[in-house]
Amino acid sequence: MKSAGAASVVFAATLLGIVQTIPAAAEFRTQSVDYKHGDTALEGYLAYDDTISGKRPGVLLLHRRDGMTDLTRKNTEMVAKLGYIAFAPDIFGKAIRPKDVKEMIEQSTIYNRDRPLMRARAQAGFDVLRQNPMVDPARLAMVGYCFGGTVAVELAEVGVPVLGAVAIHGSFRDHAPAAASNIKGRFLILHGAEDPIAPLEEVNKLIKDFRAAKVDWQMELYGGAEHGFSTPKNAAEERANRLSQAAMVRFFSDIFGN
Repeated sequence: MKSAGAASVVFAATLLGIVQTIPAAAEFRTQSVDYKHGDTALEGYLAYDDTISGKRPGVLLLHRRDGMTDLTRKNTEMVAKLGYIAFAPDIFGKAIRPKDVKEMIEQSTIYNRDRPLMRARAQAGFDVLRQNPMVDPARLAMVGYCFGGTVAVELAEVGVPVLGAVAIHGSFRDHAPAAASNIKGRFLILHGAEDPIAPLEEVNKLIKDFRAAKVDWQMELYGGAEHGFSTPKNAAEERANRLSQAAMVRFFSDIFGN
């Protein structure tokens, strides 16, 4: 007859053997991705759920004027948790992380004044996403916040093969009117009605370009919300943030045929 101590050892060994035969649980993955545009070193952010097998849609998330921040990473993860491969490209450069509003303005101004550079830097990130082996290259989209809304328009207007694009409290100025005819997919604008940085006059000019080019566009306008409502400052902006997130989810589900 085995002693109680021997029985415990046998039980522990058996339990260890069972645990060792169970495959490690799949989980939500995030990682920094080093890549280059020309000689410029860039560091993007990738997020995906590896419990999902097979190729799936890819979403390019274009950051605000504050660059590759914790908020950008959080938003990338939010999109990935919808079941997509989400990648946030680095527009400014790996060595450049704006520390205050002055530096944010300086960095965003470089690209606002040099649209070919803006488009090329965004294209480099788009290529990283499209070439990811987990991504279905026939189901791509993008979402841009603030400065990223400008980037989303510029990239869409060079005809990148996306099914749709979303601009959340984007800035829209100095786009070439005729370039809207190059847009391949649908466009959703989610905007604050009281935005002083990107006023409705600016939005309406972009819509005029879209209409002339027969772009399939939609817009949701949120009363009481100003620029940057995805980091809400009051109840109206909390509502705008909540509704814009829901609109983005519906839009992606629609264009991807989820």
